Amino acid sequence: AAAGLVVLALARPQWGTKMEQVNLRGVDVLIAVDTSLSMNTPDVPPNRLALAKEELLSLIRQIEGGRVGIISFAGSAFLQCPLTIDRAAAGLFLEILDTGLIPDPGTDLGSAIRLARETFQRHQQKYKVLILITDGENLSGDPLEEARQAAEEGVVIYAIGVGTASGQPIPVRNDKGDVVDYKKDDAGSPVISRLDESTLADIARIGQGRYYRATALAAEVGAVAREIDGMEKKELQSRMVHRYNERFQLPLGLAVLCLALEGLLSDRRRALRDAWARLRAAWQGRRVLRRRVAARKGGGGSSDA
Repeated sequence: AAAGLVVLALARPQWGTKMEQVNLRGVDVLIAVDTSLSMNTPDVPPNRLALAKEELLSLIRQIEGGRVGIISFAGSAFLQCPLTIDRAAAGLFLEILDTGLIPDPGTDLGSAIRLARETFQRHQQKYKVLILITDGENLSGDPLEEARQAAEEGVVIYAIGVGTASGQPIPVRNDKGDVVDYKKDDAGSPVISRLDESTLADIARIGQGRYYRATALAAEVGAVAREIDGMEKKELQSRMVHRYNERFQLPLGLAVLCLALEGLLSDRRRALRDAWARLRAAWQGRRVLRRRVAARKGGGGSSDA
């Protein structure tokens, strides 16, 4: 009974509601995801974009409070999900990201930074974070200049590089997802896509943030989340919400009572067993003594003997 009640308490039964005011505090975080064709490169399994999406889904869950938005970019940038406190909605927008989503080919890191600046509230000089996750290959625009302007407006930029320095050819897939060819340059040679860490490190340095390389263990996700959580936060929203009353105390209290009763009953049974054992020993001793006395009398022995 005690074990069953403990399991019930761990299930956290709740009933009855109460109104409670919740104050949401945090920073605005825009996540810019590279969706250019180079993100199909499988130099990090299963490919760069898939690893980026896994890391960002984990990051969204780890960031405490605040609003989150999604930007996808290739040759241009698009606000996929406006800033929202609904993490589930942001996660859904993130999951549907795919290469080819932006019709403009190429990669323009500056367009993603510029769109982030336009999305943030420019009158605020803090509470703004931009996270770039990309292989760093930039084919147009000036991302360093855009990063400088963003830093002047109070945007802190973190960059996460996805890929390897050695790189691999960029696969071209059909509608079924099968690799049918590899992207080639004008000379007909396969294009090797490589991670450009120097550009991303410069962007992060200018943006007063840090650069991390994406890894299988995703330790960099926790590091970015901790840095964001350590920033000064602003009041985002205050609202009244219904809270269910926790009732786990009842089954937990009954479990403790059952354990106490079990202990008392165990002690009582032990005492009764000990008393019965002593009674049986005394009774058996008396019977043995009687047999000995009878044997001595039958043998003609004296009472003194």
